[in-house]
Amino acid sequence: MRRERDSLGAKAVPSRALYGSFTQRARETFQLTGRPPHPALIRAYALVKKAAARANAALGVLPRRSARAIEAAADRVAAGRIPDVAVLDSLHAGAGTPIHMNVNEVIANLANERLGGRRGRYSPIHPNNHVNLGQSSNDVTPTAIRLMALELTASLVAELRRLEAALRRLAVRERRVVKPGRTHLQDAVPITYGQVFTGWAQAVREAAEAVDVATRALRVIGIGGTAVGTGLTAHPRFRSRVVRELSRLVGQRLTPATSTVTTTWSLRPLLACSAALRGVAVDVAKICADLRLLASGPHTGFGELSLPEVEPGSSIMPGKVNPSVPEAVQMACYQVCGYDHAIALAAAAGELELNVMTPLVADDLALALELLTRALRLLRTKCVEGVRVNRARVAALVQGSLIEATALSPYLGYEVTAELVKEALASGRSFRDVVAARGLVDRASLGRLLDPHAITSPQRVDVALRRRLQATPAYRRARAAM
Repeated sequence: MRRERDSLGAKAVPSRALYGSFTQRARETFQLTGRPPHPALIRAYALVKKAAARANAALGVLPRRSARAIEAAADRVAAGRIPDVAVLDSLHAGAGTPIHMNVNEVIANLANERLGGRRGRYSPIHPNNHVNLGQSSNDVTPTAIRLMALELTASLVAELRRLEAALRRLAVRERRVVKPGRTHLQDAVPITYGQVFTGWAQAVREAAEAVDVATRALRVIGIGGTAVGTGLTAHPRFRSRVVRELSRLVGQRLTPATSTVTTTWSLRPLLACSAALRGVAVDVAKICADLRLLASGPHTGFGELSLPEVEPGSSIMPGKVNPSVPEAVQMACYQVCGYDHAIALAAAAGELELNVMTPLVADDLALALELLTRALRLLRTKCVEGVRVNRARVAALVQGSLIEATALSPYLGYEVTAELVKEALASGRSFRDVVAARGLVDRASLGRLLDPHAITSPQRVDVALRRRLQATPAYRRARAAM
C-alpha cells in the first residue's frame, strides 16, 4: 500500500493502483449494483480529457509537454487498456464525481510515469490542477453521457435498419397472401400479409427516425460551464476550443450549449433520447405480441405463422415448441420502459444549479441502449428472418369467415349487410351463399365485388351498380323485413 493525502486526510491506496485516494474512498463506500460503469462512458470521459488538454495547451494555460502526456494517457484509457478505470460501482455519489475523479487520477498517474514520475506523487501532473483544468464533474459528466449515448445509438439505429429491411423482404414475399384482419380480437376486413409486414417495417423505420431526431440534442454540450455553468476557472475561449477538439475526436459536429447554466441541471436531451427508446420498445413489443398470436396453436390458435424453433417448449409436454424469441424480446422491451421511467424520475430530481442523478441516467441509458440493440438483433436473426406464412391455413380462415361482408356495404347499405351477416352466422352458410340465395346480387357481380385482393385496397364505388341493386325487388323485400 501507499499513502496519499487529500482534503479528508491520509488514505491508504494499493501501491500498484493507477487510481488514487478519491477513487479508493469511493470503492470502499459504494457497492450497489455490482456493475462497473459502461466502457463507452469511460471512453467518453477520456475523450473529454484529451480534448481539454489540447484546448488548454493551445490557449497557453497548460504546458505542451504536460498536455501531450495527458493526451497519451487518455488514449490508453479510451482504448480500454486500463482496468483501473472500471473499479467503481456504476451507481455512486451524485453528479458522477467519483468516476470523473477515477479517470482524472488514472490519467494523471499514467502521464506522470510517461514523464518519469511515480504513482501517487502527482507531479508534474496533478489530477485536479492539470487533468481537470477548466472543468468540473458538473459539466464533464453530462457531456460524457451525451457522447456515450451518441456512440451507442449508432449501433441501435443500424439494428433498426436491418430489422426494417428483413420485414420488407417478408412483405414482398407474402404480398399476395390475403388474411383475416382483426380488431378488438374479432374478425374484421381482409388485409394482405404484405400490408401487415410493410406496416411493421414502417413502424420500425419511424422508430429509427425518432431516435435520430433525439440524438440531435445530444450534440449540444455544456463543457466549459464548470461548476454551475458560469465557466469559473476556465479560459474565456476554452469552451469553443474544447468543443471543436471534441468534434474532431468523436467524428460528429458538436455545438456549445447556448446556456451552460441550463446544461448543469437539465437532463431533458437525455430524457428525450430515453423516451425515443421507449417508443422503439413499445412498437417492437407490440410486433412480438402479434407474432405470438399469429403463431399460436398451431391447431387450437390462429396458426397463421410458423416461427423458427429455437428450443423445446416444455419440461413436461413432449414436442411442444414456444415462441421463445418474441417472448424474450418483449421482456427486454418492458425492461427498457422501466429504465425510461427511472431516467424520467432522475431528470426531475435536479435541485437549484445541479442535477446530481447523472450516474443513474448514465447507467440506465447505457443498459437500455445495449439491451434494445441486442433484442432487435435477436428478433431479426432468430425469428423474423425465419418466419413462414402457413398459406393453406390462412386461405381456410378467409374462406370460412364473414370478413368480406363489409365490401358489400356501399352497395346494399349497412343495415341490410348486417342482417345478411347475422343470417350467415345463424345458418352456418357462407356469406356469399346467403347473398346469392336472397337474390340480392348475381354471382358474377358478387365475385367481382368480393374479390379478396381487390377488397384489401381502396375501391371506387360503382354508383350505377348500386342503383341497379337497390332497385331490385329482392332489395326492397330485405329492407321491408327490417
